[in-house]
Amino acid sequence: MSKTMSAKDDALDDQERRHAPGSVGGSRAFALLLVITGAAGVLASWIITLDKFELLKDPNFQPGCSINPVVACGSIMKSEQAEAFGFPNPMLGLVTYGIVICVGMSLLAGARFPRWYWLTFNAGTLFGVGFCTWLMIQSLYHINALCLWCCLAWVATLLMFWYVTSFNIRKGFLPAPGWAKSFLEDFTWALPVMHTGIIAMLILTRWGADLWA
Repeated sequence: MSKTMSAKDDALDDQERRHAPGSVGGSRAFALLLVITGAAGVLASWIITLDKFELLKDPNFQPGCSINPVVACGSIMKSEQAEAFGFPNPMLGLVTYGIVICVGMSLLAGARFPRWYWLTFNAGTLFGVGFCTWLMIQSLYHINALCLWCCLAWVATLLMFWYVTSFNIRKGFLPAPGWAKSFLEDFTWALPVMHTGIIAMLILTRWGADLWA
């Protein structure tokens, strides 16, 4: 009897924690977006990490995504910017994108999180999109080479950033005027599309036909 009551009490406690005042969950579509973009980031980071190890063993190693002088992952990996924090950047990606997958899977399981959690998560995605923007600028105008796996990570990061930001605005966790909330209800997708389009235009303006030379 006591065991049964204990199990019921534990279940009630779990339910109360899940539905604590101010805690919010996400839709299935939002959760899947986090899982997919996180997985894309992990995939890109994993492949770049493996190629980096091969490059450390053999300085003449050519990664599979090194197609021509412009699309040259090896040039990116050998640059100082590839170790911005004193270790290979993709190792940071393995951890951070893994966290995004965990958040998405938690939402699929019915998890709900408080405001501070969502704002912290949003700050993390803001750092991610800022860091990717810096890497993009370095790639286009200083290293003078492009990494396709890096591009995949950039797109995944900006997607998760815009959708997490939209989520926080629509839930009232971030201040915004009413028209912005109404816009984001139906047109959040327009923001990452425009952001990706700007990146594509910068790449084409920088190299043009040389991408396929």
